[in-house]
Parts: sequence; structure tokens; C-alpha cells
Amino acid sequence: MRPGVTLPFRHLVWCLASCRQAPWRHRGCGLLHTAPAARPEGAAPVFARALAFGDRIALVDQHGCHTYRDLYTRSLRLSQEICKLRGCVDGDLREERVSFLCSNDASYVIAQWASWMSGGIAVPLYRKHPAAQLEYFIRDSRSSLVVAGQEYSELLGPVVRRLGVPLLPLTPAVYHEAAEGTTEAQVPDRVWQDRGAVIFYTSGTTGSPKGVLSTHRNLAAVVTGLVHAWAWTKDDVILHVLPLHHVHGVVNKLLCPLWVGATCVMLPEFSAQQVWEKFLSSETPRINMFMAVPTIYSKLMEYYDRHFTQPHVQDFVRAVCEERIRLMVSGSAALPVPVLERWKSATGHTLLERYGMTEIGMALSNPLAAARLPGSVGSPLPGVEVRIVSESPQKEGLSYTIYAEGNELGTKVTPGLEEKEGELLVRGPSVFREYWDKPEETKKAFTSDGWFRTGDTAVFKDGRYWIRGRTSVDIIKTGGYKVSALEIERHLLAHPSITDVAVIGVPDVTWGQRVTAVVSLQEGHSLSHGDLKEWARLCLSHRGLLAPYAVPSELLLVEAIPRNQMGKVNKKDLVRQFYS
Repeated sequence: MRPGVTLPFRHLVWCLASCRQAPWRHRGCGLLHTAPAARPEGAAPVFARALAFGDRIALVDQHGCHTYRDLYTRSLRLSQEICKLRGCVDGDLREERVSFLCSNDASYVIAQWASWMSGGIAVPLYRKHPAAQLEYFIRDSRSSLVVAGQEYSELLGPVVRRLGVPLLPLTPAVYHEAAEGTTEAQVPDRVWQDRGAVIFYTSGTTGSPKGVLSTHRNLAAVVTGLVHAWAWTKDDVILHVLPLHHVHGVVNKLLCPLWVGATCVMLPEFSAQQVWEKFLSSETPRINMFMAVPTIYSKLMEYYDRHFTQPHVQDFVRAVCEERIRLMVSGSAALPVPVLERWKSATGHTLLERYGMTEIGMALSNPLAAARLPGSVGSPLPGVEVRIVSESPQKEGLSYTIYAEGNELGTKVTPGLEEKEGELLVRGPSVFREYWDKPEETKKAFTSDGWFRTGDTAVFKDGRYWIRGRTSVDIIKTGGYKVSALEIERHLLAHPSITDVAVIGVPDVTWGQRVTAVVSLQEGHSLSHGDLKEWARLCLSHRGLLAPYAVPSELLLVEAIPRNQMGKVNKKDLVRQFYS
């Protein structure tokens, strides 16, 4: 094997056995092949599988228990209402967009499934977005209809009147209507795979929100890849507390369990007390899976510190979590190592970190069973190919130099370029179809040979992939050095007075950018810039963890750092706020 190649033995054996007969890329017997497809089991929407699970409990919410048959029947009836209102030809909206705003309960699933059953593209809205932003999403997607849960009709009324779009309010029957007299044959047969399925709007942390259009094939690729990698089964029960307008909440936490016939227990919104009660409850169905953003894990630990103070209570909490819960996942934002370590101490679980984006679904994941490296996002998921590159025209026509290239079977590192940081590129069936109504932006998002540019800086080391942050805001160039804001944040969170931190690069005539830390402190604590520098010198530089040029040259103290519902910070807004 060539120097710099890191591949599992099973991949080597497979390569040697198949080199002569398969049309894969070998790059001079570099032993890297295109990853196999993501075990799609067909690209039909998840509702097409529902009747096979019949009377199994699909969803538990504030209104009660809902079987797969319940959800299917109510969705089909709503889809018929949609088609009647829109005058569908042959019961098919032909990819008209259907925006919907529903609570975290069965009404959301029914609105989503009904949009698909009627041949439309689902556009999920979020209740905490201001009316102006809801209006932007409905207008930008050119939705032909807006479906509203009972509690949101009043909010959406003025919006749809301004836009001239019909509003379809949901009735209480969406929760309690009997599942009778409906068969699977009543949903028209369609070729689903290349049809548009959903438009998620990006969080806008680096620019205006864009509509990301994914097909049913894209969704099925993400779901089946996660089902395989995280060993989902019909016996799983996941506790759902995330917003339902983003890949994390919609795909990872909702479509995955519904795909395999599992159960989703859904809270109306996040409550630390209710989450701990669900973890520790003996009521059925018992929770055995949980996924959240780092902010939620931090809030859960705050509750733990306030209420679980007795050693015997802490022992009980850990024993129950270790015995009953099989998997806990963190994503959507970088997980601070101190949070990971405290969570492991409290529950016995090492949080599984993974990496994804609205445009690509999930791409990388730490292993389910093997050891997980804190801060790493693991390896490519089934069907996903990745590259770490730098812009540099090559003789063979590529516009970049490849540092590392991998798939679920292994990663090849270019000799002499080990542990080089570069932009992460992704390719595979999970990658979105287009930015809605933005052909030029769609074209710019891909390389000439068809790889999606994530805009994230990554490195492959220790047999795993590591994300250094958004190239545009998290890679700070100061005095000729490149530093990762995420790495600095991870280290600063080890300071006993710091509860939250965002590191930003502020334009500077001398240094190009100066490293600035925006910090919130523990209640009753104080911290000066001199104190921070001295702590960094004694505690961090001494251990070789933080280079001198990466120590923040400026400290800004705030009561709280603004984060969106997925735990992300808009760093461009922070720079504008403090350095207008």
C-alpha cells in the first residue's frame, strides 16, 4: 500500500477481489472506490411504508398516541382537501409548494405527509420566526397554499392576505379522527425519486436564507444511511424536542424513526425538567434515543447541577441512563469538550458527534460502537464521498489540490499532504437538487466536476475527520497565521468563569484580523483581558494546546451570546454589532 493510505483491511480485500471487473475509479491503484449507494430501499416517501406498521404507535404527543394507520389516514384526507382547494389534475400538484406551520405534534407529520401525497413540495415554517420572515419564506418559495395549525391561523392570516395565498386551517380532527375506510391504493402511484420533496431554508448565519430543495431520493439516501449507521429498529423510542424546520429535527429525529416503524415521543417545546422526567420515567414507551444541539445539553446539565445534588440521586440518574438509553447524539453546532465530558460523567454516555448541512443532509458520523474522539465528526456515512481540498489548478483539469479523499470504506491521504486543512467537498445521493429559484448560486455551489462546496474547513487526522469551522467566519487570518475560532472556543470553555463564548475575527490594519472573544460569565464571576491572557499562558500554552497568536487579543463581556434555535451564532452579526 502506498504511504499515506489509511484503509480498513476488509476494504483492501474487497478492492483486490474486484479491481478487474468493476468500473470504479482507482487512481493508479490508490484503492479508493466510489462509495456504494446508501441502501435506499426505494425513494418513496416515508408515508408509503406506514400501513405496513399498521397499529404500531408512531407518535406520542400532548394530544395522545397516534398509530401509523392514524397518521396515514388523516394525511390522506388532508391531501384530498388540498387537491380540492387547488384543483389538482389527476390528484397531483406537480411540485407546487405547500407551506405549513404546525406545532411539534401529529399535525406536523400530517401536514408534511399530505403535502407529499398530493404531489407537492413541503415548505415547513417555524412558529418563532417573525411574521416578516414567514412572509419571505412563503413568497420566496412561491407557495400556492399555506396550511396552518389551529393556534397559528391568526398569526398567518394577515400574511397570506398580503400575499394573496389561500389559507387552509387544520381542525381538531387532525388529532382524533378515526382511521377507517382508507387503503394505500388511494394515493396515486408516482415515480417519486426525482420529485422535489422539501424546501428547507438555511439558517442565514453567513448570508440571506436560501431555499434548499431536496428530492425524495435525497431524503431517502440520508434516512437509510442513518438507519444503517445508527442501527435504527422498530423497537426504538426517541424523545423529540427540536424545531421542525431544519434537517436535524425533521430528518434525523422524525423521518428516521417513522421509516423503520419506531416511536417518536414529541414535546411541544424543549423543557429541561420534562426531558429529565422522560429519561427517568418508568412509563411506556421508554425513551432509548435522544438527539439535541449543544445548547440543549448545556441547559440539561444546568438543571442536573441544580436538582440532582445528592450522590445517591446522581448514581440513580447515571444507572438509568446507562441501562435504558442506547444512543445520544449532538449536532448542528460544535460540541464543547467540557459539555461532552460533563455529560459523560452524569449519564455514562459519550455523545455521538456528527456533521451535516441543510444542503447535504448528514455526511460524517462518529461510530455507533467503536471509540469516539471528542471534537471529531468521524467518517463518511453510507453513500457519501468527501474530499478535503485547496484551490489550485491541476494538470488533469481540476481546479483544486486533493489533500484527502474518502467514503464509508476508508480514506486516502495524498502523500506529503497529511493533516493539511482545506475545504470539505461532498458528493452523493443525499446532496440537494438546487437552491430554489437561484440557478447561478446553485452553479457556484458545485465544483466543475460535480462536488458540493460546503464552505467548511476540515482536516483528516488520527483516522477521523475534524471540522475547523466555516471558512468565511471561523477561520481567522491573523499576522500570517490561520487559526480556528472553534478550536479557540473549545479551549476557552475550560476556563472556570466562562459559560459561553464566540470567537470572531475583527478587521485590523496591522494583523489582518485580530482574535476577539465574546464571552458570557458564570453568575457572580469577573474576568479581565489580562486575567484571560495569564490563564491562557499558564494553563493552555504550557500544555501546548493553544498557540500564542491564537490567544484572544481582545475580550468582550456580554450577558448572553445570541444563538438561533439550532444553537448557531451569526458571527457576522456579532462583528457588525460591536464594530459597526
